Amino acid sequence: MKNNTPLAIFETHKIRRFYDEKKEVWYFSVIDIVAVLTEQHDFKKAKSYWTTLKNRLKNEGSELVTKCDQLKLQSADGKFYETDFADVETLLRLIQSVPSKKAEPIKLWLAKVGYERMQEMTDPEIALNRSRAYWQKQGRSDKWIQQRMTGQETRNKLTDYWSESGVKKGDEFAILTNIIHQEWTDLSVKAHKNLKGLKTQNLRDHMSEEELIFTALAELSTRRIAETDKTKGLEKNKIPAIRVVGLLKMQERHLKKKQGNQL
Repeated sequence: MKNNTPLAIFETHKIRRFYDEKKEVWYFSVIDIVAVLTEQHDFKKAKSYWTTLKNRLKNEGSELVTKCDQLKLQSADGKFYETDFADVETLLRLIQSVPSKKAEPIKLWLAKVGYERMQEMTDPEIALNRSRAYWQKQGRSDKWIQQRMTGQETRNKLTDYWSESGVKKGDEFAILTNIIHQEWTDLSVKAHKNLKGLKTQNLRDHMSEEELIFTALAELSTRRIAETDKTKGLEKNKIPAIRVVGLLKMQERHLKKKQGNQL
């Protein structure tokens, strides 16, 4: 199944989703939708609510549960777990089983997201402009936004190479990403998020401009080495990720020294 897995925002909640390009259908994390309905920001409590509801629906003979598929995606702790996903039609029926003042707003939101996806497929610039507007609301400078978007393009090219060279999406992507990140920061992705006080948020959206530059440089250098060496599979692709560390750390020390002199 070919898909992409961006986060969607509903009020203060982040909702995991993926788009099946073959079926042209959006799927959303059921637990994340339940968190909205129950106004619950604690992932474990939202998961517990869904587990109880799912068991009740099964006992009632409801077919809704069987219409949920499972996909391994990253959770709040940075690890990848199998989680229930459902399309909009199934979610609209599930919503009826949860007494909530958020029921109508989330229904309208689900319909709007589907419409926006069709717009983005027709004109990709719409998605870029939407991301830019989101970051501007966060108070980010134009320079930071440009670096964030450039870094994302660099990231996409690296993951495209990984896919083409036999690296599996999900856990294996996460392993390689963590190696690259840890080599130049001396921190795992999870540790870096903890340092910044992040949970489900995207780490890159909370990086400084310098961190974005080094992350992009690390991923660009990794891809170029991998392409030159024609690396295949997970183990071989670990080597380029490690080889870039010396150059990056040297450049990082130089930048920090330069910044120190300016202070």
